[in-house]
Amino acid sequence: MRVQLAPPGLAASRFVAKPVSRRSTQVLNRFAVHDRPARFWVGLWLAAAAAEFGVFIPVIFAHGAPHPGNDIAFRLVGGSFAACGLVAWRRRPDSHSGLLMTAAGFGFFISPLLVQLDASVAQTGAMLLTDIWTIPFIALLLTFLTAGRLQSTTDVVLVGVFVVSLVCMQFVWMLFLDEPRNVLALFPSERIANAVDKSQRSLTLLGCIATCIVIAARWRAASPPRRRALLPSVAGAVALLLFGSLLANDLFGNGNRSELHLWLAIASLALVPAAFLAGLLRSRLARGGLAELFRSMRSTRGVELQAVLARTMGDPGLIVARRARGTRDYVGPDGAPVALPAAGAERRAVPVNCDGRQIAALVYDASLDDDPALVEAVTAAAAIALENEQLHAESQERLAELRASRGRIVAAGDAERRRLERDLHDGAQQRLVALGLQLRLLQGRIRDDPATAEELATTASDELASSLEELRELARGIHPAVLDHGLEAALDSLASRSPVPTRLFYEADGPLPAPAQLAAYFVVSEALTNVVKYAGARSATVRVADGGDRLVVEIADDGIGGADAKDGSGLRGLADRVEALDGRLHLSSPPGVGTVLTAEIPCGS
Repeated sequence: MRVQLAPPGLAASRFVAKPVSRRSTQVLNRFAVHDRPARFWVGLWLAAAAAEFGVFIPVIFAHGAPHPGNDIAFRLVGGSFAACGLVAWRRRPDSHSGLLMTAAGFGFFISPLLVQLDASVAQTGAMLLTDIWTIPFIALLLTFLTAGRLQSTTDVVLVGVFVVSLVCMQFVWMLFLDEPRNVLALFPSERIANAVDKSQRSLTLLGCIATCIVIAARWRAASPPRRRALLPSVAGAVALLLFGSLLANDLFGNGNRSELHLWLAIASLALVPAAFLAGLLRSRLARGGLAELFRSMRSTRGVELQAVLARTMGDPGLIVARRARGTRDYVGPDGAPVALPAAGAERRAVPVNCDGRQIAALVYDASLDDDPALVEAVTAAAAIALENEQLHAESQERLAELRASRGRIVAAGDAERRRLERDLHDGAQQRLVALGLQLRLLQGRIRDDPATAEELATTASDELASSLEELRELARGIHPAVLDHGLEAALDSLASRSPVPTRLFYEADGPLPAPAQLAAYFVVSEALTNVVKYAGARSATVRVADGGDRLVVEIADDGIGGADAKDGSGLRGLADRVEALDGRLHLSSPPGVGTVLTAEIPCGS
């Protein structure tokens, strides 16, 4: 009798010894759709149950000697693969592993069902498809971490070895097999059939050994999370090795199989579907940690956030790599540089985006790629947590800036009051005191010395005019009355009074809010004062443009440049005034090129 690796299996022509085509991928994707109607799954379950019952018909209705126990156990393996495969396929449609398990399960049923039919074609099909289940089983072992998809050349070659051995050479063997019910026996020859049979078994044994070696090498080189994910493949490799040892015994031994050896092989194979199902659902159950993650997300930051994400994904080596501000480099929570893994490495990096821009990257073990939904959920949670952390940091910075700004505004107000008191005391107040003295002298001499009285009256009038002019300047510094005639007129007045020739280009239409006009006026006034005092400029330009909801004010000169807003309180005070209206003040002053001061002042309703 011909030696079987195990009971029959489903032909899977898509698994050939060549790269998976786009068409094949589309077929697999179509079978992995999550929203299959209920009748689809009910039909598959009914088909699996009917097939399982069908393979047990010879056992249930046996006449004569009972079936061996290992043969009965072997018939249950197909049901184990089919049931676990359907559950995995339904619960994890993103992975093709459930589809491969289901294919292997139904493959176990084909030969026991066909062999019960009397037709010669059915008997031939039973012999031809005896071990066809092995092909999807091998593909499952090799591709479990890649969601059932053949990606590496090694995987394709190994699956191709079993296709050649169990399909092509099986067909060739049957061409020479002299059996009464073999319709393919075109060239009956016992010698050639035995030679092909031995070659086929040898190639199958080599394929089993090579597959186990590949899985063992991957296990040895894997990280701890990847090893945990590889456990189902390791369990399948053990079962494959046990069946391979049966083949070796048939090829190089006396051909007598040990009952214990056979039972161990069957039992290990029966447990493999449960191991794969547990591996597929493991990450799904791990998603329960997402609830804890989302609950603690508001207050979790830095190293603590990385620890929570690592615990949720089951990867102790997970790193939250933040984008360093203003660069393309990444740093960890401790500030140490982080290098993102290269493509194809055992670590993966997924970007964490916020408002369309990348703010970080998660570096995790590649074994987690078999559960893209978990990776996507944790990445989204990380984005929310990092955004909250960024907003918190920005709010703290804004709060600190607000406190500093309020302090500067209070200090500026105190300094302005002192300046007003000093200007009034040293200027208008002294002139008014002198004017009072002159009026008293005028009163005493108006009759006795009219000429002197006339001179005193003239002097008093000049002092009064000077006092009025100083008071007007003080009043203009507090609130320029010229703004009552519009911002353009006020700025034109500033430009005309400036000692440095200044041109005004005013392109703002429509009325502007009073706070915006006042801020624009003081920005131009302070800037032109700095041009006169420090720039050494020959000319200056003031441009005012309506930028939609913002008023853009630009003051440029051709002076020596090198201005710094941090050096004096004038520009800092202007920045506080503009920022108080939610605007921005920008200074560009390269040495030797001149200075450009730009203010963006909100003026929307």
